[in-house]
Amino acid sequence: MTATVDWLRTTTPGLLVLCGLAIAVLLFAIIKVKLEPFIALLLTGLGLALAAGLPVSKIVGTAIKAGDSLLETGFGGILGHIAVIIGLGTVLGAILEQSGGADVLTGKLLKIFGEKGAPVAMGLLGLIFGIPVFFDIGIFVLAPLIYVAAKRGGRSLVLYAMPMLAGLSMTHAFLPPHPGPVALGGLLGVSLGWLILIGFVCGIPGFIAAGLVWGTYIGKRVIVEVPDEFLVRADGSRAGEPSVKTGEGPGTATDPESVGTLTKAPSVGLIGGIIAIPLILILGATFGTQLLDKDSQLLQVLTFLGTPAVALLIAVLIAFYVLGIRRGSSVQELSTLTAESLRPVGMLLLVVGAGAFFGKVISATGIGTALADTMSAAGLPVIVLAYIISCGLRIAQGSATVAIVTTGGIVAPLVAGHDYSQMSIALIAMSIAAGSIILSHVNDGGFWIIAKYFNLTVKQTLQTWTVLETVLSVVSFAVAAVLFAIVS
Repeated sequence: MTATVDWLRTTTPGLLVLCGLAIAVLLFAIIKVKLEPFIALLLTGLGLALAAGLPVSKIVGTAIKAGDSLLETGFGGILGHIAVIIGLGTVLGAILEQSGGADVLTGKLLKIFGEKGAPVAMGLLGLIFGIPVFFDIGIFVLAPLIYVAAKRGGRSLVLYAMPMLAGLSMTHAFLPPHPGPVALGGLLGVSLGWLILIGFVCGIPGFIAAGLVWGTYIGKRVIVEVPDEFLVRADGSRAGEPSVKTGEGPGTATDPESVGTLTKAPSVGLIGGIIAIPLILILGATFGTQLLDKDSQLLQVLTFLGTPAVALLIAVLIAFYVLGIRRGSSVQELSTLTAESLRPVGMLLLVVGAGAFFGKVISATGIGTALADTMSAAGLPVIVLAYIISCGLRIAQGSATVAIVTTGGIVAPLVAGHDYSQMSIALIAMSIAAGSIILSHVNDGGFWIIAKYFNLTVKQTLQTWTVLETVLSVVSFAVAAVLFAIVS
C-alpha cells in the first residue's frame, strides 16, 4: 500500500494517474451527481492535494495564518485579476442593452446589407454586440430582432440565427471582457491586449467559416418558420404595432425600423464608439509597451488608461452619461440597473476561482512537470495538448468556463517552464478557448436556450448549432496552431 502511494506521489506515471483520477472525479461530480461546478472543483482540488501528500499547512494554511495557502492564493490570485473586469464588463453590457443599442445596430446593418444580405448583417450584429454582452444575454436581446428579419425575408429562421450565434459565440470565447479569456490572462500570465488582438486574428476566420459559410449552407436546408407568437414583444404587442406596455412573450424587442418612434434612439456611431473605447485603450497600452521607452511619460499615461479595469471604468462612466443621464435616467435608476446586472456574476466568479485553485494544486503537486515531460517524450506541442484537454473537458461536462479554467490550470506550469513570448502564450490561450466551445450538445445549457429561442428540435439543434460550434472551434484552433508554429 505504501509503495503504491509513493508511486502515485513521486513518479511521472503516478502523478499522471492522480491527475486523470481527479479530472474523472470532477466530471462525475458535475455530470452524474449534478453538483454545482464551484463545489465540485473545490472538493476535487482539496482531494487531489491530500492524495498527492501536500502538507495541510500548504493547502489551507494554519489557524493563525492562511494567506499563503493554495486555497487563498488560488482563489485570490485569479479573482483579483478578473473580478473588477468582469463586473465592469457586465455593467457596460447592461447599459448598452437598456439603451436600445442592439435595435439601432440591427436597423443600420439591415439598411446597409439589404434583404439578401440580412444573414451577414445578423452575423455582424452578433459580432459587434457580443463584445460587451455575455452570450446568453446576447441571445435574449437579439433573438426578437432575428425573428423580425426572418419573417420579412420569408426564409428559414436558421439562416438568420446561425450567423448571429456565431458572432456571439466567437466574442464570448475569444475576447475580453468575457470570463474565459480574462481568466486565461490571469492563469497564463498574458496581457489582455494580446488576447484581444490574437482573439480577433483567430476568431474572425472561425466566425466566417461557421457563421457565414456554414450558416448560409445549413440555413437553406433546415427550414424553420417563425411562429407568430415569437413576434410578440415584451410589452404584449406584435412587432411593428404601437407599444401598449403590457403582457409578455418570447419576443422582447421592437421592430428595428420602428426604433426611435417613442424615444430618441442612440446613434450607431455612439454605440460603436462606446464598445470600442476599452478595446482601443487596452491595445494602446499593449503596443505602447512594445514601441515606447519604458521611462516615457506617454507610456505611463497609456499604461494607466489601458489597464483593463480603468479602460472599462472609463467606458462605463461615458455610457452612464451619454446613454443614461443625458437621456433622462437618474443616478438611482442607473444604480438599480447596475445592481441587477451584477447579480448573476457571483457564481461565475466562484467557478473561476475554484478552477484556479484546482490548477494551483495541480502545479504544486508536480503534475504539470510530469505532464511536460510526457508531452516532450511524445513530441506533442503544448498548443495541441491544450486544445485536446479543453475539448475533452468541454465535451464531457458542457461548461466552457469550467473547461477553460481547468485546462488553464493544467497547462499553466507547461507555459511557465518555457520562455514563450506574449504572442505565443496568447495563441495557447486561444487554443484553450477554441477547445472550450467544441461540440455543444445536450449537456450544455446554451444548447437548450438556442433550441427554445429558435424553434428547433433536438435533431435540428444538433444539425445546426452543434456543427457551427465545432466548425468555429476547429478553424480558430487551426489558425492559432499555424501562427504558433511560425512565431515559436
